[in-house]
Amino acid sequence: MRTLTDVLNLVRLGSARTRPEISRQSGLARNVVADRVDQLIQAGLLAEGQLGASTGGRAPRELRFKADAGHILVAEIGATTCEVGVADLSGHLVSTLEAPVDVKEGPVATLGYVGALLDGLLGDLPAASVWGVGIGLPGPVEWATGKPVAPPIMPGWDGFDVREFFEARYRCAAWVDNDVNAMATGEVRAGVAQGHQDVIYVKVGTGIGSGLFSRGRIHRGAQGAAGDIGHLAVGTRTDVVCRCGNNGCLEALAGGGALVRDARTLARDDRSTHLRSALEADRPLDVGLIVEAALFGDPVAIDMLSRSALAVGEALAGMVSMFNPSVVVVGGRVGRSLDLYLATIRRAVLARSLPLATRSLLIVTSPLGDRAGLIGLAFTVIDELLAPEMLSKWLAQGTPTTLKDWTQED
Repeated sequence: MRTLTDVLNLVRLGSARTRPEISRQSGLARNVVADRVDQLIQAGLLAEGQLGASTGGRAPRELRFKADAGHILVAEIGATTCEVGVADLSGHLVSTLEAPVDVKEGPVATLGYVGALLDGLLGDLPAASVWGVGIGLPGPVEWATGKPVAPPIMPGWDGFDVREFFEARYRCAAWVDNDVNAMATGEVRAGVAQGHQDVIYVKVGTGIGSGLFSRGRIHRGAQGAAGDIGHLAVGTRTDVVCRCGNNGCLEALAGGGALVRDARTLARDDRSTHLRSALEADRPLDVGLIVEAALFGDPVAIDMLSRSALAVGEALAGMVSMFNPSVVVVGGRVGRSLDLYLATIRRAVLARSLPLATRSLLIVTSPLGDRAGLIGLAFTVIDELLAPEMLSKWLAQGTPTTLKDWTQED
């Protein structure tokens, strides 16, 4: 029912507040609008409020979207940390939690731990209020199946049915995506890229990846592998082996893992006083320590971050020339680390891209920070649940949890 989703979205996204406004904006007859609104009220998705402004006749009742009708569970799983959250149907995060995780422990242990974190966030919410689950993974994901495909940093995860794991646990539909696609969606729907149709989001963290929006829609490619900028061959250091098995990948030269690798060598060689002192004090040598050293003026740390930003900027320049976005959003722990990092990326993109492609280009950091992925996953699930075909499937039965007989074993 295309018209049902159209009517719902006009109210949900704030474009219309009354039945007459819906009729005017959608072009639907008033009796059709009245019927669709009644269906949505019966389903608990819309509610009537106070009287609206009169335009000459009887004042119409205002309508509002019931964002609290259901909840979405979301989890952004990184290489070493995990963000989990509960969102309402407007995409607002009701509660969040961050915890350490190690994806090298394998899918069963990791996902069981993530599930326990989500259970803790649910608290006293009834299980029936969970309408869907969204999971972001730090590697290639086949969108159609929800399965990771040969993820370089996730041993034992290849082909694991992550979607089925969470559908069985929470008795509702689940969607699984690459983490950077989720972050890109979060920025487009609720962050600095709102209102933009063509967007590149690049995450520079332990690894490097990008998410692409084209004409307002996420671009995953034929199999879900689009935007894997971290495995582009860059520079001249072809001796550096990437975790994917190839040589000279951007991630192997400029990602957080590469920075830590190089920083450890430089500290041992006594090239950096700050890093050497930290190592002798048994402080963990991680990206945070490198950024700290740069903020204290350590020339070696500043040079490392500058070279990383230059490599990322040069790779982005090619994407900008090919894709011609209106905004590039830079996120991730490394990407958001210093003003110098963003400035270096900007200079590289402007120097290496075609003038027409950069004429009105914005290159900015992510204001949502670590929440971008959770917000993006929430919107991904909500959009899927309220899509015309999906909505028509479950609306007559009550809620999305009735789509399948979850009491039956598969």
